[in-house]
Amino acid sequence: MLSHSELDISDAEARRYAKTRNLRAEVDSLARPLVEQGKTPGLVVGVLLPGGRRHFFGYGVADKLSGIQPDGDTAFPIGSLSKGFLGGLAALLVQEGVLSWDDTLATRLPNENLDPQGPGKISLRRLATHTSGLPRQPFPPRTLLYFIAYLFNGENFYRQFDREYIFGYLRDFDPPEGNQVVYSNIGYALLGQALEQRTGQSVASLVHRKIIGPLKLDKTRYAFEQLPAGSVRAHGHAGDQPRFIARGAPVPDWRFNDFMNTSTGMISSARDLLGFASAHFNDNRLGKALRSTLKPVMNLPVRSPAVAWVVDDLAGQKIAYQVGFVAGYSSYLGLDVERQTAVVVLQNSFNFDDQVGHRLLHRLALKKAPPAS
Repeated sequence: MLSHSELDISDAEARRYAKTRNLRAEVDSLARPLVEQGKTPGLVVGVLLPGGRRHFFGYGVADKLSGIQPDGDTAFPIGSLSKGFLGGLAALLVQEGVLSWDDTLATRLPNENLDPQGPGKISLRRLATHTSGLPRQPFPPRTLLYFIAYLFNGENFYRQFDREYIFGYLRDFDPPEGNQVVYSNIGYALLGQALEQRTGQSVASLVHRKIIGPLKLDKTRYAFEQLPAGSVRAHGHAGDQPRFIARGAPVPDWRFNDFMNTSTGMISSARDLLGFASAHFNDNRLGKALRSTLKPVMNLPVRSPAVAWVVDDLAGQKIAYQVGFVAGYSSYLGLDVERQTAVVVLQNSFNFDDQVGHRLLHRLALKKAPPAS
């Protein structure tokens, strides 16, 4: 994980919400300083409370040219939060008996002729839980040059990772023994390929039919051009990265090829992401499949891997969360299944530090089902 998340140092501050029950004041105290200190031009915070109540808080601007304040319906690229939808889709297909988590790349991608004792033995479960040993991405000389250029111009350094390149890389990959937790963007791209090969359909169409459509997620798509007419979008800016572009300067959107798009290329809004989060609390077929993705495959002291999620303990509070970084954007989605609360944070700047998500989820846990102000 690239993010750094913190809890409150002051116990009194952490418990303030339990006393005041003023949700807006709590969100303001965490989010407003990020804009005032120039860490991001704008952000949206969405909060799901027990019973299904949803609240949205916008700060700064979605676009410096228009000066429009972002809100719960503003569309942001969400980077690796895309993996939550792909992992949820895989869980649904497992539930339906279309595939098994124990299926391997050799069996699901037979035309690639992968060595069944080598990379072909990697299971879908290991891809989905980042335990395959595959790297975040390969880093050959060309990628290094692209990355150096990115530090100065913000351009996409994943652009060479198409199907041909990754399968060429994979044929020489020797997977480690056992489960090693290594976050892998190409691992999720391979998971998407396996699902498409098995079903004969694109991940985009499957996700739309099985998740986006049923949950009525109107602002969740795989490209800005697919959003409904009149949608307001955020524009990305430099933050902690790209290193040699002034913080707050505009940076270009990244365009992913078809191979990588299912892993990192989705667009969504705070309202849609809370709708996706709340579906994990339902007892219908979709809810049960989504909730199964929250079960850790390894019980580690911190950051136990699950399907697309990280499961952690925050001062005795069990949460599952995801983070996403792409171009000039940062995203966070955290769930507390026991209390049926969730927090989403979308920024139009690339910032590693999460100052809002974990802290707000923890404060919500200190007062069960409080009324919002």
